[in-house]
Amino acid sequence: MTAMRCPHALTIAGSDSGGGAGIQADLKTFSALGAYGMSVVTALTAQNTCGVSAVELVSPEFVRAQCDAVFHDIRVDAVKMGMLANAGIIHAVAAALREYQPQFVVLDTVMIAKGGHALLDPAAVSALRDELLPLASLITPNLPEAAALLGCEEARTEADMLAQGRALLAAGAQAVLMKGGHLGQAQSEECPDWLITPAGAVNFPAKRIATRHTHGTGCTLSAALTALRPQRPDWASTVQDAKAWLLEAIAQAERLQVGQGIGPVHHFHRWW
Repeated sequence: MTAMRCPHALTIAGSDSGGGAGIQADLKTFSALGAYGMSVVTALTAQNTCGVSAVELVSPEFVRAQCDAVFHDIRVDAVKMGMLANAGIIHAVAAALREYQPQFVVLDTVMIAKGGHALLDPAAVSALRDELLPLASLITPNLPEAAALLGCEEARTEADMLAQGRALLAAGAQAVLMKGGHLGQAQSEECPDWLITPAGAVNFPAKRIATRHTHGTGCTLSAALTALRPQRPDWASTVQDAKAWLLEAIAQAERLQVGQGIGPVHHFHRWW
């Protein structure tokens, strides 16, 4: 029997005990989109749909040991980075990426949980910007994260989003997906995302879906991009397909009835 050549995707992120975000969401997404998933755990969170109550960080040395264990044995086609927590972990991950040089690297610039809990030491923002942006094939900041990376005010218009995306390119990223979910959140029914590359900018508009169950959407989108990029010819087609899949996962979230707070999206909406 001939072995199936499916993409191998590695997530480097924190664990969500509630299963809706972080490592758990990433592995579900990889499986749903036809990729074999592997993981490097950077932090343990005591978390559910109502919020994060406690965090235990993994040492940078053990983060690096996990990276080495995976890369030494298994082909890695794409890497997604989520919660990295502090500068020590960022340094360890950056060193591993420089050594092993995976083809596709997606950086989800996770800083704050949906409930407001800090997931990145504010002192580590400069390390994230200086060490990981130059190693990233694509970064996926929301508007507060982009502003934090650039040390400026949050974008208020799509023109601001484009300008900040280009500034992040200048800071070292190869491509930027500026997520517009925070743009005019109370007033607009639209949720515009912009893919910005050295070749130009492409708009990916979408209607807002009337649901509160959006836990893990940022993790899930970046994981979908990671799983799909080895299966697509470019970032534009990857973003198009990842967003279409995610929008349906959000639309089907009500069916899961998980928890009492902000529930997760339905990663396996195509099957059950």
